[in-house]
Amino acid sequence: MAELILLSNPAGIAIRSDGTSLAVDFDSIAELHSWLHLAGLNGPDVLIGKEHEGTSSDGRPYRSVNAYPTWHGWEIYAHAVEYTDSGAQIDASTADRLAALAVA
Repeated sequence: MAELILLSNPAGIAIRSDGTSLAVDFDSIAELHSWLHLAGLNGPDVLIGKEHEGTSSDGRPYRSVNAYPTWHGWEIYAHAVEYTDSGAQIDASTADRLAALAVA
């Protein structure tokens, strides 16, 4: 666990019910790929799902990737998701009021 945390910044780690595998979540696809590289798991024998695009239950568009390496005897179910919308723009009047509130 310590090596996993030192090599990456996982958003979550959970031991799965079978006791021999870990579910590891990353906040971005780049973080997942970086961890695979730093851990020496980016070889051709590692199963990495192709990038998937979809829409979440709240309507936000996203991209996700899954990877399934074996690392230090653990089967890893790694998942990364990143939302691709930039969020709603705030109108100028609201932005001005928020700026004034922050200064106060």
